[in-house]
Amino acid sequence: MNGCGIARDAAGRGISVLLAEQGDLAEGTSSRSTKLVHGGLRYLEQFEFRLVHEALTEREVLWNLAPHIIHPLRFVLPHHDGLRPAWMLRLGLFLYDHIGGRRKLPATRVLDLATDAAGKALKPQYRKAFEYSDLWVDDARLVALNARDAADRGAEIRTRCRIESARREDGIWHVGLCDTRTGAREQARAHVLINATGSWADRFAQGPLAEPQRKRIRLVQGSHIIVPRLFDHDRCYIFQNGDGRIFFAIPYESEFTLIGTTDRDFAGDPASVSISDEEVAYLCAGANDYFRTPLTPDDVAWAYSGVRSLFEEGEGKPQDATRDYVLERQGEAGEAALINIFGGKITTYRRLSEEVLEIVCDVLGRDDLPWTHAGTLPGGDLGREGFAGLVARLERYFPFLEPELATRLAHGYGTQAFRVLDDARSEADLGQPFGHGLFEREVRYLVEREWAMTAEDILWRRSKLGLRFNEQQAEVLSTFVTELSSPAKGSR
Repeated sequence: MNGCGIARDAAGRGISVLLAEQGDLAEGTSSRSTKLVHGGLRYLEQFEFRLVHEALTEREVLWNLAPHIIHPLRFVLPHHDGLRPAWMLRLGLFLYDHIGGRRKLPATRVLDLATDAAGKALKPQYRKAFEYSDLWVDDARLVALNARDAADRGAEIRTRCRIESARREDGIWHVGLCDTRTGAREQARAHVLINATGSWADRFAQGPLAEPQRKRIRLVQGSHIIVPRLFDHDRCYIFQNGDGRIFFAIPYESEFTLIGTTDRDFAGDPASVSISDEEVAYLCAGANDYFRTPLTPDDVAWAYSGVRSLFEEGEGKPQDATRDYVLERQGEAGEAALINIFGGKITTYRRLSEEVLEIVCDVLGRDDLPWTHAGTLPGGDLGREGFAGLVARLERYFPFLEPELATRLAHGYGTQAFRVLDDARSEADLGQPFGHGLFEREVRYLVEREWAMTAEDILWRRSKLGLRFNEQQAEVLSTFVTELSSPAKGSR
């Protein structure tokens, strides 16, 4: 997320940009979040007021940039004795409502769970709750849209491209690149090198940069489970666990509920992270403390894990480690500059990008003004018609679309859905059907415009259709995408 945000900001200022991603866009942590744009209510307990203020200020900025993939969500926080007292929650929510410049989101209110629909799914002992606002985001699409906008502004986006070496010579970085599909190698040159590798930040410093070992980040694993839908309304829950942690239960892809997250220290290669049996049991047990419908590990339809890169400040519980970010600049005047990024979260990626560009502009002797707070990301120009109006317009222009497909395309692509569908006049014009509303025309768009190269890229990051595809359908799609994205095709 940080890398694509920085690439977009820099390209929009007219700076020459090359982004190298060793795998697919958002293949790591940025597609494995809780899918929230939020201030982090619990960070107030840790006195992270600057972080919470910045994140809350960013909420509505990001909403305006991408209203098709970001939308408001109301959070129901049941209260019960023995955990955080009601006065503390009231104070925290008052601050949450007022320190971030909230304009469009509704304020906190108190719920009677005996009469409110949010109480029906909960055990009867929960009688009172607080309800407040934050935002939901399709995290992986936010990454892809930043990359697309960066490319449209002149950046070169290279996926499946690993940096193997980087050395300073005569005030310039000489960077060795390797295409991980073909093994082809080439050299690039740059005045500034930005290490936005997230959970790989220390590995990158010790590998291609050949720096001495000096740990800067704490790797923390967070896991989520997806289960059949547990409630029939569009709000989500934030629960207090007996160990002091909080976790969420969020409506997900209409038929499911997302539950998470966990926090545990992680060691090893972040690419190999996977949910443990202990984490599955922990999340099921937490949900069973609140919901009437019991959960067991057998109910889990899918699970995912990510490794968060948190700035190392010392010992303590993983959940207490700061979610703030730290930027480190290396290089004297006249030298090739290096910027290391440690920590951060999706909600603050745009502000982080602005701060990185302040450093870049200082190195390059430029005085460009920040610009990413205005305008929209690709597809986000919904205008006065809003999301519902966009869906209606798609159904009017393409009357053969099933309502569910029109809605999914509007959510995923916004106004760019018209570019996806192009001149189609019937379902047959959409090409080969792969199942569950995915057709050849959309697949070609994702390969040609959004750097998708495998079925996994499409099913689990550009969409979440993998929850619905069976093994045979996924195999058919895989064969098609592999052929379409073959380097020999030259489609990219």
